[in-house]
Amino acid sequence: MSEGTMQRRAQRDDQSDRTDRSEPGVLTDGGGRRVRRASRAGGVNRALAAAAALPVLLFAAACSSDSGSSDDSAGSGSTARADSGGSSASETASAAPTVQAAAFKALPKACATLSAKTLTELVPKAKAKQGTSTDPEDRASCSWSSLDNNGVKGSQFRWLNVSLLRFESDATRGAGDRLAQEYYAKQVKDAQAVAGAKGTTSQAVAGTGDQATVVRYDLKKKEGAFKQQTVVARVENVVVTVDYNGAGLAGDKTPSADTLVKAAEKAAKEAVASVRAANGEGNGGAGSGGSTGKPSASASPSKSSTASSAPSASPSVSPSASAAKAAAAGASPSASHNS
Repeated sequence: MSEGTMQRRAQRDDQSDRTDRSEPGVLTDGGGRRVRRASRAGGVNRALAAAAALPVLLFAAACSSDSGSSDDSAGSGSTARADSGGSSASETASAAPTVQAAAFKALPKACATLSAKTLTELVPKAKAKQGTSTDPEDRASCSWSSLDNNGVKGSQFRWLNVSLLRFESDATRGAGDRLAQEYYAKQVKDAQAVAGAKGTTSQAVAGTGDQATVVRYDLKKKEGAFKQQTVVARVENVVVTVDYNGAGLAGDKTPSADTLVKAAEKAAKEAVASVRAANGEGNGGAGSGGSTGKPSASASPSKSSTASSAPSASPSVSPSASAAKAAAAGASPSASHNS
């Protein structure tokens, strides 16, 4: 090979090297052909891959954001519902009405409210007649009738009835003592309005429960003139009604109204004391002043309290059949105010 030929080849190689250095990423093969560097192809591929992955990343981010918002919304709703429920329950609890518990939870046996001595004085030789009641804890009564035969002088008739009515406290209707007070007022009013009564008078009775009133009047019957005394007393949540009347039959003299009133008041005091004794207060047998009853621990729903259980009376001693029947017919002129 000539020197000129070798010199031209060297120049071409030198020019090829310069071209390769001026264009980064271009290679030449053995024949001098240029080849793109693989790095350029790799860069393009990575760019394409990144562009393809971008929508996926954006979709995942959007899903994550929606999920978080839903969870937050659900959590907020649950919390709101819980708060609302708690607030409603609290308001319901605070709005529930309260009522003072009734002081007395029991009644004495009606036929045992009066002592034997008192019964002998008021209704001699009489036998007790227990009234019927479906609620003996709330309502009870007992009656006695006596016909004392004095031969040709006639006979003396007496009739006595004790009725007890207890009121329970009720969240809807009110406290037991208030219900008893309302019924007490009604009993007094009814006793003052008996049909056919003459000379009706009323007065307070001292030392008999929380409040007491005696109503007295005359009631004329064909069998004789009856003297009627009705004592209505209230002690805490119990109302005691004592009816006592007397008449002289078959020509016997009419009894003294004052004597009958004192006897009726005595019976009412004993009945009130028996109510207290049945609930663990006092010794029973004698009335005392105002009430000292203590409220019980709880109150139960109130039962019906608009009816009295006073039974109709019939004489247990009947030396004269016609006189006894006539007396029985007029024995309870105040029956209307016991219902």
